[in-house]
Amino acid sequence: MTDLTNRVEWRTLRENAAALETSSLRRLFEDDPQRFDRFSIAAAGLFLDYSKNKISAETLANLIALARATGLEERRNAMFRGDAINETEKRAVLHVALRAGGETDYAAEGEPVSDDVAAALSRMKSFAGAVHGGAHVGRTGKALTTVVNIGIGGSDLGPLMAVEALRPFWIEGRRAHFVSNVDGAHLSDTLAACDPETTLFIIASKTFTTQETLTNAYSARDWFLANGGAEADIAKHFVALSTNAEGVKSFGIDEANMFRFWDWVGGRYSLWSSIGLSIALQVGFDNFEKLLRGARLMDEHFLEAPLEANMPALLALVGVWNRNFQGVAAHAVLPYDQRLHRLPAYLQQADMESNGKRVALTGAAVAHETGPVIFGEPGTNGQHAFYQLLHQGTDIISADFIAAANGAPELGDHHEKLLANFLAQPEALMRGKTDGEVRKELQDTGLDAAEIDRLAPHKVFPGDRPTNSILMDRLTPETLGALIALYEHKIFCQGAVWGVNSFDQWGVELGKALAKTILPEIARRGEIKPAASAHDPSTNGLIDRINKMRADI
Repeated sequence: MTDLTNRVEWRTLRENAAALETSSLRRLFEDDPQRFDRFSIAAAGLFLDYSKNKISAETLANLIALARATGLEERRNAMFRGDAINETEKRAVLHVALRAGGETDYAAEGEPVSDDVAAALSRMKSFAGAVHGGAHVGRTGKALTTVVNIGIGGSDLGPLMAVEALRPFWIEGRRAHFVSNVDGAHLSDTLAACDPETTLFIIASKTFTTQETLTNAYSARDWFLANGGAEADIAKHFVALSTNAEGVKSFGIDEANMFRFWDWVGGRYSLWSSIGLSIALQVGFDNFEKLLRGARLMDEHFLEAPLEANMPALLALVGVWNRNFQGVAAHAVLPYDQRLHRLPAYLQQADMESNGKRVALTGAAVAHETGPVIFGEPGTNGQHAFYQLLHQGTDIISADFIAAANGAPELGDHHEKLLANFLAQPEALMRGKTDGEVRKELQDTGLDAAEIDRLAPHKVFPGDRPTNSILMDRLTPETLGALIALYEHKIFCQGAVWGVNSFDQWGVELGKALAKTILPEIARRGEIKPAASAHDPSTNGLIDRINKMRADI
């Protein structure tokens, strides 16, 4: 067992939690008029208010002491130094090098990488310019105005989220689609909206062996060939983001149109690399560079600021407090910006794949909770879906509220109403509504005592639901870059405190391996298969039922 829970700092935090149990957020604000100023911070174009968490100055000091005792600063420095902090895979973790902009030289395990990064970015810029300028066209000479990015996981969620978020910056006349699911409906529905003469396919797979991605890629290739394309034309309509040159060449993609990235770039941290080619094609390379620049500003803040004034570290430590000392098992990401509608899904992977671990770096089972369940929806949609549980459910769920003070564009008073809800919901979650307040409201409506007694319990809100508010002037490539980097570093900090490896993902492998075993046991339509027997009775029974249904077709 890991000894984190036996540390004096951990025991002190348990004492803090017990001391705060009888208090309330209302009371904490009443007792400290400076609480908002004390528990808020600005950095890299973002403003974070974390005052609506049940913490005190003493709690925060003890959380910072825990972070230092667990080596957070040393692990941060090791990451930026290029040490192999992904211990199980023996790899450096250097996505920060991808957005350094040539201002800092990085090395992965002693090997310089900055020149390679600059060269890769230069190739992306040249290719995007050729597509936009008409030097790279399709087989019939028409401009390639539609991009279909085929990937999965980080090769899909990151670029898709960023492209959607940056819709105001789209180049006029361009469209981008993203296909990830091996369900054929995803690809076929996408292709139905595409013209084979003007479509560019981006196949995003580091190994060029990922089953879902390669299945979709070969089907897209078949569609292209069946709609007027020839083998020689594949080079004009397909590019690869990969490290597997042989696999790319055998597919038919010109190696000149293969964009590399490196083992020290994890999938869920890869949108800054060539995986971001779809972003550059949709919004222009200048805006892609601004995205990198915003992330770099947050990187510099994270590396240089002391923990007491370090936005990613503070956001992370508040999360550790809620997870381990307040019993919070789920965390909602609630962007009050429709264009950030894919941010919760992106952060589900970034957080849950990183810190959904039950084994410490030592190989011993952890004795404490690690990553929470992450979910979310844009406001105000979520308010009419799951906020009921946030306000009055039996579980305490923490939440991040995210908004821009200025919309783009602003339509009537829509944005003012959006911001009013962005502000009202955290206040309601913090304050709640007492039985006395409910009864007075009901009494003021003229209800009799019996009816008040009947309704009052249903209208009480417990309050004390922890929230953070993240605010920016407007959503731009720079502020989006800073926001993503903020969450990347928050996740890193929590993994460092919990003593887990935030950069491997062995948990995704078992199901994938079993799927490969089961695949030949699934009948093709109209085929008769023998009874399944290689699995547990439930799986065997389901295979047989599926095969019967497919045979009946």
